[in-house]
Amino acid sequence: MLVILMDDQVLSPQQVCQSCLLADQHGQPRWRKGRLCCGQTTLQASQQLPTHYNCPMGFRLANIE
Repeated sequence: MLVILMDDQVLSPQQVCQSCLLADQHGQPRWRKGRLCCGQTTLQASQQLPTHYNCPMGFRLANIE
């Protein structure tokens, strides 16, 4: 599950990505072959940490499984 990390809260992509030009037709982040296409990886996943991304709109995202 992809979440958006703010300083003091966690948001769902539906709350933010609806207005993004890089989102898919349903207002969701674009995924292709298990990779987030609209964000850049900033922290690789380890056993304890989820993968983190930066999106062009300035948000931090985490892929939590």
